[in-house]
Amino acid sequence: MCFLCLIGIGILIYFVHQRPSFDYTGMLLSRNKVQPSRTPLYIVVVCCGQRVQETLVMIKSAIVFNYEKEYLKFLIFTEKEKDDELREKLTDWKNIVASFFDFEILPLNFPSQNKIEWMNLFKPCAAQRLFLPSLLTNVDSLLYVDTDTLFLSPISEIWAFFKKFNDSQMAALTPEHENENIGWYNRFARHPFYGRLGVNSGVMLMNLTRMREFHWEKHILSIHEEYKLRIIWGDQDIINIFFYYYPDKLFVMPCEYNYRPDHCMYMSTCNMTHSGVKLMHGIRGYFHTDKQPLFKIIYESMERYQLGSNTNTNFLMPLRTGLNQKSVNESSCGKISTEVLKMATKLFGNSF
Repeated sequence: MCFLCLIGIGILIYFVHQRPSFDYTGMLLSRNKVQPSRTPLYIVVVCCGQRVQETLVMIKSAIVFNYEKEYLKFLIFTEKEKDDELREKLTDWKNIVASFFDFEILPLNFPSQNKIEWMNLFKPCAAQRLFLPSLLTNVDSLLYVDTDTLFLSPISEIWAFFKKFNDSQMAALTPEHENENIGWYNRFARHPFYGRLGVNSGVMLMNLTRMREFHWEKHILSIHEEYKLRIIWGDQDIINIFFYYYPDKLFVMPCEYNYRPDHCMYMSTCNMTHSGVKLMHGIRGYFHTDKQPLFKIIYESMERYQLGSNTNTNFLMPLRTGLNQKSVNESSCGKISTEVLKMATKLFGNSF
């Protein structure tokens, strides 16, 4: 009897002191009544520091490529001072495509114990997504993306992987690398990691219901406590350690759903399907530098596009022109220009 009491007290302490203190259930349930007849596809992003514009461009790309007119629900965790800027622009966009997306701007929320440490793990606020299961208790499944991500295909394509999960899988990620010679985890990591080369956490499908049932956050807190002096990449390392111990919980997606400069800057390492790049991830600031100009041109083409205007003349054609520049053709990643254009050409090529 005493033993059972101790277990009960331990669980109570965990929920009181470790989990984030605010539950967004009521907030989201009440606001979801705007679209009662449509099941939303949730996209979650965490925006801190100088990431507002990246966040908006990512959201715009998801809307532009939402060819099947799914009802998208963007949940944006951010600092209070970013609220007005995000809300103003997204409200303007809702007036253009009101029936196809909605958004919520939510405050950052970390476990009360070690709150500052969690907030600054790797990059400011990056670890927020580790606590989504307890923050979004009314949400069954979602797609998390980093701010420096662009959709180059309809969200319905990546969302379809949820149906491929077996009974134990709770998340989907892509490999960190495809080649051992340039892999980071297999050469430098001082902690366990998933599989042969680890996984990248910038694009992540999450079944929150299964995560809650498996007590995901309890495992995450334990991993952080044990390995915090040995991790470099913050939440991504923690996720890798978790799936090292529970590999049956992970579904691995193809690399074209998280295409990064590492896939093309040294050699072409991502063997894509016939339909090309699906999501592009401009890690390490590649959307804003000329190191591999293909990434910057794609980002700026989406940034300049005016939502609601003709996608062929105002997005696809300028993008094609930009990718034909000499600087792109002479770069390593310029060789995948046709792969970038495949889905856009299919969707927008005849839209006049």
